Amino acid sequence: MKFEEIINDLQNKIYYPVYFLMGEEPYFIDEIADHIADHVLNETEKEFNQTIVYGRDVDVATIVSNAKRFPMMANYQVVIVKEAQDVKNLIPDPKEKEDKKDKEKHPLESYFGSPLKSTILVLCYKYKTIDRRKTFAKSIEKNGVLFESDKLFDNQLPNWIQNFLKKKNYTIRPEAAVMLSEFLGSDLSKITNELIKLAINVPEGTEITPLHIEQNIGISKDFNIFELQRALGRKDIYKSYQIVNYFAANEKENPNQKTIPVLYSYFSKILHYHYLQDKTKNSVCSALNIHPFFYSEYQSSARNFGAKKVRQIISLLRKYDLKSKGVDSATIPDGEILKELVFQILH
Repeated sequence: MKFEEIINDLQNKIYYPVYFLMGEEPYFIDEIADHIADHVLNETEKEFNQTIVYGRDVDVATIVSNAKRFPMMANYQVVIVKEAQDVKNLIPDPKEKEDKKDKEKHPLESYFGSPLKSTILVLCYKYKTIDRRKTFAKSIEKNGVLFESDKLFDNQLPNWIQNFLKKKNYTIRPEAAVMLSEFLGSDLSKITNELIKLAINVPEGTEITPLHIEQNIGISKDFNIFELQRALGRKDIYKSYQIVNYFAANEKENPNQKTIPVLYSYFSKILHYHYLQDKTKNSVCSALNIHPFFYSEYQSSARNFGAKKVRQIISLLRKYDLKSKGVDSATIPDGEILKELVFQILH
């Protein structure tokens, strides 16, 4: 099941006896577990029927024992195991034969085969996955939910931000969504916290702009990596050096280790553009994984930088990335390295 389907079922009070939540992205795992913890039972019922434990503090036998209890004066009991990846022997040894009798099966696998309908058991198995081909996984899917929480790719983050805000009755300009994703990275929990902060300070129904982000989150709308790559793409020397000088004066907030990879991605997409046979808007946006809003920007940048020059720029970015990591430049400040890099890109 997908995340949205699980949340929709929970909102409609459709519950499963087992939720095995696994994968690299902890945000979706926490959202499902927190929704169950907050909404299945009322406050009085939670006192006797909700158990939240951490993997390092329990073993498999304790989890099964808790799951087999019956609820007291409630329709359900909820058992949530956070950080379940820390439970010793949570997953059966892959060397074990899968044709064992029920009494010899792994205790959790045996429970999954016939779980109590009055128990909602949630296992938060973060940063790892289990093999869906094994009987352990199949026993979960037979009577419960086996959910894999995948990390979002960088190009998916702006759309995710737009959808998150849409649910809260806000819209956001594409450049503002990109600005947020580039500065906050792929940590969805961090992004969510900043968006909630934004929603507290901005009236519902507002279209979020870069100015809102600058005023409420502290990211400069004029001096950021998004504006730098745009200025470079236009060959705007004055603006490029304005931004680079700002970065040099604020190195902690704008380290080269963060700036150079973004520029590398930007110019790699421009090079990709040059070799596309179909340069229509839809084709380019699909091939480069960019929002249609930015189509004309990449089109213009490709006119300003031919394929040969872009290849040279990509080599420069690799060279200056190493310099920023101390290779042959241990005593050169980050700001000076970036100024030198930008000069060579523009000339």
